[in-house]
Amino acid sequence: MRSFLFVPGDSTRKYESAKKTAADALILDLEDSIAPEQKVVARGITRAMLDARNPEQKLYIRVNALDTDLTLGDLAAVMAGKPDGIVLPKCAGAADVNKLALYLDAFEAASGIAQGTTRIVTVATETARAVLKILDFENMSPRLWGMMWGAEDLAASLGATRNRTDGRYHSPFILARDLCLIGAAAAGVVAIDTIATDINDLDALKAEAIAARQDGFLAKAVIHPKHVDVVNAAFMPTDEEIAWSERVIAAFADNPSGVAKMDGKMLDKPHLRAAEKILASRRK
Repeated sequence: MRSFLFVPGDSTRKYESAKKTAADALILDLEDSIAPEQKVVARGITRAMLDARNPEQKLYIRVNALDTDLTLGDLAAVMAGKPDGIVLPKCAGAADVNKLALYLDAFEAASGIAQGTTRIVTVATETARAVLKILDFENMSPRLWGMMWGAEDLAASLGATRNRTDGRYHSPFILARDLCLIGAAAAGVVAIDTIATDINDLDALKAEAIAARQDGFLAKAVIHPKHVDVVNAAFMPTDEEIAWSERVIAAFADNPSGVAKMDGKMLDKPHLRAAEKILASRRK
């Protein structure tokens, strides 16, 4: 999984366009992109989208936050369509994840879906409280699959007038990004980089995606179809990385004791794990 393309849950036209992209997953949005008066209508449209899916793409639903009183209605409308996962916005730690997991237990049972198969991806940095809860992953539901960070709502929560200058994030947002990455790694789930808001600056998008991958993010969210191919390419390992990884794995195959040597340098288990992750990232 490299790219998650957001699609407004009330736009069949944009959905049909998104299905034609190489996005690994679509996030059908019932939250920020939907006007309050359109929320109920969007649920029905999103439910129909689930029935018209591209089998090559995973489908996630971003529901409304748990404090809106809309979450249960969103789930009731879409769960029979068997989404691959639910994206939970404004998530503040394990308690929120576990509350959503309990809801999913009930809706899976009611819809004849195998228990525990619906994943959870959290948007983990949208409020100041959420940022402080990122490392709160003890006793987290095993449904948690990924953590995404976001800067737009966080700016409002902090009272910031902007989150970037000349394309560079200000320090509070860099902190949120880094904590999301560290929290995801500590919890053993996928770290997903935030969207690039400038639709037309593909060079900046490429640089941002490459930097995210180098830091340890495994995927990136996007808001426009033309961002998909750029992100997919950025999250593929280079030929040099693949060659290095294959050599590392071969070296350990010849030396299963846990320590190996390559090019005069000692290798240990962290090198092996890094090599395995690089080779695994070649596959969607």
